[in-house]
Amino acid sequence: MGIKILGLDPGIAILGFGSIICQASAEISLDVDVASVQLEDYGVIETAAKTPFGDRLCTIYDDLHAVIGEIQPDLVAVEKLFFYRMSHTITVAQARGVLMLVLGQSGLPYVEFAPPEVKKALTGYGNAQKIEVQAAVARELALDFIPRPDDAADALAIALTAWFHQSI
Repeated sequence: MGIKILGLDPGIAILGFGSIICQASAEISLDVDVASVQLEDYGVIETAAKTPFGDRLCTIYDDLHAVIGEIQPDLVAVEKLFFYRMSHTITVAQARGVLMLVLGQSGLPYVEFAPPEVKKALTGYGNAQKIEVQAAVARELALDFIPRPDDAADALAIALTAWFHQSI
């Protein structure tokens, strides 16, 4: 039975999203479980820097509701807050709060992963470079390109991490 996973990479200026469809099936000749993962959609929710902060949060709220309504995921995977600069972390935390509110209102189950967990799941190394993770996303989804912008590729990496954890 298939599962649709929506990955979310929180941000105030750019919130990345990526949706994958995962199917587990039995390989007839070897009687071994084989997983099939397919890209469904990806993109970003953007807010302009000069827009009042409250309006930016409202945009995230409204647009994320629309994304969830369109994709209708079975599971949502969210990147845990990671500390960069304190001012950046606070604004991302506020955007993440809106994201968590939308998930709560939707009643969707969700899982959370820290950036090193995502890197390790995709590359085997928790300190992997961004380009290594992006290349792994393209490889796992059988793409001949790296999804852009980076925030959307990150969201797909988070969705893949959730699938890998579901498959364990």
